[in-house]
Amino acid sequence: MRLEDLDYELPPELIAQHPAARREDARLLVVERAGDTLHDARFAELGRWLRPGDALVLNETRVRPARLRLRRGSGGAVEVLVVRPEPGGRWRVLARPAKKAPVGGTLAAEDGSLLLEVVGTGEGGERVVRVARGDLDAVMRDVGEVPLPPYIHRPPEPADRERYQTVFARVEGAVAAPTAGLHFSEPLLADLVRSGVTRVPLLLHVGPGTFRPISAADPREHVMDEEWFDVPGAAAAALGEARARGGRIVAVGTTVVRALESACDAHGGELAAARGWTRKFILPPYAFRAVDALLTNFHLPRTTLLLLVAAFAGEDLLRRAYAHAVEQRYRFYSYGDAMLVV
Repeated sequence: MRLEDLDYELPPELIAQHPAARREDARLLVVERAGDTLHDARFAELGRWLRPGDALVLNETRVRPARLRLRRGSGGAVEVLVVRPEPGGRWRVLARPAKKAPVGGTLAAEDGSLLLEVVGTGEGGERVVRVARGDLDAVMRDVGEVPLPPYIHRPPEPADRERYQTVFARVEGAVAAPTAGLHFSEPLLADLVRSGVTRVPLLLHVGPGTFRPISAADPREHVMDEEWFDVPGAAAAALGEARARGGRIVAVGTTVVRALESACDAHGGELAAARGWTRKFILPPYAFRAVDALLTNFHLPRTTLLLLVAAFAGEDLLRRAYAHAVEQRYRFYSYGDAMLVV
């Protein structure tokens, strides 16, 4: 496929800068593949489109306040995004500007409470740092900022620490939220469970690659960043039981899809418990083995996220859905509205 086939024009005012006042106030575009039809709805009406016996799969990752503003030894400013811990008590980070964080250099907090020594580089230009003084976790909790996506053109606000989290976020480790889940409230989840929908948790820690556009002319040449996933035995068993009783596996977000399909890869195509690092990249054509319906956001052109949704919905139907969403003034991207593909 060609990336330009999925390009679309988006008025800047449709890029959501803040979430809906209440989670259920978001709009929902329902895309029915069997009938090739589109339906406008509200997220609060999601239960109309789910059935008793369905399994709703949720990514429990929690976003770290991982963006820090530090100083070089010479006094210059460097912005650091803490990506993940590394063996030996070290951390993988992104530094901006990267050239100002050479191996052997140091980065410090303004008040001296933290000192990082740059001890290595990663394959994608990342830096590996060692904590020479202080407690990195504590500094992130105290002064770190939530790393909002670059298309949100405002500084992070204190409220973003919680509103850029799902209500089911439990395990800290992501640098971006699994945003398809941002619309859920606990009362709505409870209503779905009472209606016969099973709630199934798993984990994929979203990495910085989620913002990285595909630059290769042939999208098959794009290399995904590694991300940690964990599909527990209880989750795999619950999903197998749902399918056995005729229910559907409903993935909440592309991260859930990638975790489930990575677990299938680990077992010759069968869904079973699995955990580890994944670079799973899904683009058309693709035969999905562990997903029957997908709840997602509206994604940027030329991204791996949009290609995954195109593989699931079908390219022609997805183009129609996006054109409809633009015409009907849906809000796009992380804090925007939602789309359910069934």
